[in-house]
Amino acid sequence: MNQLGRILESLIFASRWLQAPLYFGLIVAQGVYVYLFMVELSHLIEKIGSLSETDIMLVVLGLIDVVMIANLLIMVIVGGYETFVSRLNLEDHPDQPEWLSHVNAGVLKVKLATALIGISAIHLLKTFINADQLTDRVVMWQVTIHLVFVVSALAMAYTDKLMTQTLLLNKSQH
Repeated sequence: MNQLGRILESLIFASRWLQAPLYFGLIVAQGVYVYLFMVELSHLIEKIGSLSETDIMLVVLGLIDVVMIANLLIMVIVGGYETFVSRLNLEDHPDQPEWLSHVNAGVLKVKLATALIGISAIHLLKTFINADQLTDRVVMWQVTIHLVFVVSALAMAYTDKLMTQTLLLNKSQH
């Protein structure tokens, strides 16, 4: 029975590698965002003389939105792989992201929530710029959704802080 238990434990631990293709799929999705960014940038350059300042601002906000989503993807790909699959062994790499050295599931959730707030804020800014073309209901719902993201992120950060304090307290007592 002890041998069977060790085999089962090894199988369970090895199952983390089933996530590797998911991270590869996110890398492909990031490639799609790079393509989207380049298409939108080329449209901006082509139409530069015929666009109003507001139109240029909206296109640039769209480009920033794509970049922020790509940053979110990087956090999920690199942080998730490092946290849940395997170490990346980047300790001496000059390009290692600063946040990666202290990433864990709680930190990753808070970083992702913060990134989502940033993306939501870009969408909200685009909404405010186009407010005269939208109904009050659409604007209200976008503000409400943004506030839900903010409250959720604060709750996650507070929960992570409590959990960290509890872990530190437990370590100091032992």
